[in-house]
Amino acid sequence: MKQTLAAFAATLGLAGTALAQTDLPFALDWKFEGPSAPYFVAIDKGFFEAADLSVEISAGQGSLDAIPKVATGAFPVGFADINSLITFLDQNPGAPVTAVMMVYDKPPFAIIGRKSLGVNVPKDLEGRVLGAPPPDGAWAQFPAFAIANDLDVDAITVEPVGFPTREPMLAEGNVAAVTGFSFSSYLNLVRLGVPEDDISTILMADYGLALYGNAIIANTDYAAANPEVIKGFIGAIAAGWKDSIADPASAIESLIERNPAADAELEQRRLELSIDANVATDYVMENGMGGIDADRMATALEQVALTYEFQNTPDASLYFTDAYLPDASMRMLK
Repeated sequence: MKQTLAAFAATLGLAGTALAQTDLPFALDWKFEGPSAPYFVAIDKGFFEAADLSVEISAGQGSLDAIPKVATGAFPVGFADINSLITFLDQNPGAPVTAVMMVYDKPPFAIIGRKSLGVNVPKDLEGRVLGAPPPDGAWAQFPAFAIANDLDVDAITVEPVGFPTREPMLAEGNVAAVTGFSFSSYLNLVRLGVPEDDISTILMADYGLALYGNAIIANTDYAAANPEVIKGFIGAIAAGWKDSIADPASAIESLIERNPAADAELEQRRLELSIDANVATDYVMENGMGGIDADRMATALEQVALTYEFQNTPDASLYFTDAYLPDASMRMLK
């Protein structure tokens, strides 16, 4: 059942109030594609407005892009890969940024290959060329993935590629596989004419990685000074995702309004893929959106440490806080 604006406002205790709206710039990780639709739904359905927020959303250039934007205070909130945040905070101790809401409970980090080029499972990468954009979040996790799957990395030829050329190179057979987000690279290949039955999607989370994915991040100085703003923002995002899960086609209308050149049918599939594989996991459906499991995070940090040498002792409390999460009832997706 969709959550009405009046009901959402009531849960925030704002019904009947008329407060001045707070401007809140929000930095995304990537372009305006299907998985970003829920944030525009939160604008169009008035969920941000109910929290007395005026949110302006900016596109990004990769899953690491928002971290320095938020850490410097250029944006109070953003959307970024928590694993990249972990290493950023280790290299920049004390930087005022942390994750406040997990969105991709199961990360979309993947190896996307062509079956016709011999890539079906992780071991098939040996002896073949892997295309990887250096700033790519999935590429950042590849070393841990390689260890978990006992890959001979010396037998894999890595070709640095740009984001715009990644899928075209795979479609043309210049590489046998690429690193990327599962829902993005898969559908980009479909759009380029690669038959779907020739595409293999090797999701790293299905092959040994306990890592989390992208999360809402906040500037900690801003959050400490404006806790109710962050709490209201998170509640509105949860409502946007809930509405989008209930009616993906309507959610894509909000996206197309901001990106008229996008293919509505393809972006709806991209949104639905992200919902099914990354957002609406069993854990989230039972516990609500936004939180993390402490034991799983401890395992994830151990896996990060397999390929990254921490300068400081890893501390999960530096990378994620649930202090701003609204009550679980406001974060349930069903």
